[in-house]
Amino acid sequence: MNVLEYIEAGWEKCIRENKQDKDTLFGLPYPYTVPCSDGVFQEMYYWDTYFTNKGLILSGRLNQAKNNTNNIAYLIKKLGFMPNGSRTSFLNRSQPPFFSEMVRDIYEKTNDKEWLAEMYSALEIEYSFWNTKRNTQIGLHQYLVNSDVNATFDVYELFKKRSGLELEENDRDKLTKSAWAMCESGWDFTPRWGLSAINFVQIDLNVLTYRLMQNLYLFGKECNISNAEIWKERADEHLKRIRKYMKNDSELFLDYNFVDNTFSEIFSAASFFPMAYMLATKDEAKTIVKNLSRIEESFGITACEEYETEGIYQWHYPNGWAPLQYIVVQGLVNYGYIDDAIRIANKYTNMVENVFEKNGNIWEKYNVREGSVNVVDEYDMPPMMGWSAGVYLYAKNLLSEIK
Repeated sequence: MNVLEYIEAGWEKCIRENKQDKDTLFGLPYPYTVPCSDGVFQEMYYWDTYFTNKGLILSGRLNQAKNNTNNIAYLIKKLGFMPNGSRTSFLNRSQPPFFSEMVRDIYEKTNDKEWLAEMYSALEIEYSFWNTKRNTQIGLHQYLVNSDVNATFDVYELFKKRSGLELEENDRDKLTKSAWAMCESGWDFTPRWGLSAINFVQIDLNVLTYRLMQNLYLFGKECNISNAEIWKERADEHLKRIRKYMKNDSELFLDYNFVDNTFSEIFSAASFFPMAYMLATKDEAKTIVKNLSRIEESFGITACEEYETEGIYQWHYPNGWAPLQYIVVQGLVNYGYIDDAIRIANKYTNMVENVFEKNGNIWEKYNVREGSVNVVDEYDMPPMMGWSAGVYLYAKNLLSEIK
């Protein structure tokens, strides 16, 4: 069995169905996809599902990708936002807002305007959450935490345990909020913002909220929504703020500390989001690509550049995560850097295949310096379908199309 056969056989093992709430698990109206066939991660996750859907669509499972998207719309309408995952234990946070991109992917395949109109109200609720619960004094969005929701575990102690850091108890409140913000970012945990995540606005998030507004405009025009133009105005204004605050002296998009008026010291794959979602100009894209070597390794893209930090972080060097391969490669394709895209897609897929030959699994993350599963771990790493399968299929399909 090769990787393609493994994935084809694995999709059905990762589909769950429960229409009634059970313990901490939300009931969902449609069958949904979980990241792993057994063991951990037996619920639907937010940003994982976007990349999983990419693979489902390429595998001829458009209906399941649509089911996943419908379930997210259901939770947004039920709860007022999409939580980290489909359990009550995730109610204090969301994850990177990819819902509008999921809707876009489905609509581009089906051209179903009636369905698109059904999604539209959920998209408006999604926007309202990020613009009211996660807005800042500079008009840009940040990852944070729903502080009015009691957490089911002590994230301060969890962060302390997983990072291996000795933390000062008198900073507990600030560190707790910053740790929750990292959880909402999906990069749990990362050194991108030091121990002050709550002081930052993040480039990946603000690209996605910009696209949310842009998609609301496009979908509104498709569905003849009377006030669709307002979304274009809001998107344009948001883009102006991104350019004003989130580019450093070298014109490079970075996470911005709006409290200290500084930028993140660590370059990460997040800086490729403006290319992946067509926000960057050609000159801005050129600046981003000049920095590609800072995160490109022998077997793909690492989450962050090599940078000495205290503590252990799994969203750091030399770990390579599937979604970040997609973001960088798709960004390069969008702006015509085809040779770079091919090189990275080949590196990553060859590594996945080589590791699979040795142990018969695809994995949550990889060491892209060594081409192995000798990763920086904060917990025991599981074998995974989910986004690992989705991005592998995306990369293989891209290589096939280019050939």
